[in-house]
Amino acid sequence: MLHLIFQSPIESAVFERLDSGDVVIFLENAVLRVFQHSNISDMLTKQLSNNRLCVLSDDIAVRGIHPDELIKGIEVINYTELVELTINNPVIQSWT
Repeated sequence: MLHLIFQSPIESAVFERLDSGDVVIFLENAVLRVFQHSNISDMLTKQLSNNRLCVLSDDIAVRGIHPDELIKGIEVINYTELVELTINNPVIQSWT
């Protein structure tokens, strides 16, 4: 399943609904929550063992965020990769 997270703050209940192998993409203001020292960084680091976590490159760029500021293991993807993930995941959940 593909999870598109737009909301900030991100509720921990969202992560309780993830299954192993799910892909999560943080979009828009949700990218502000994936800094290395955010209050959910420990929880997100744990999720990386079972899930692929991504941010959209344009969303971090427009907010002046450098990829080195993100939690280690979070992937920076572009729009082409976002489209590929939506094609390859028949079930998509948006969290707004």
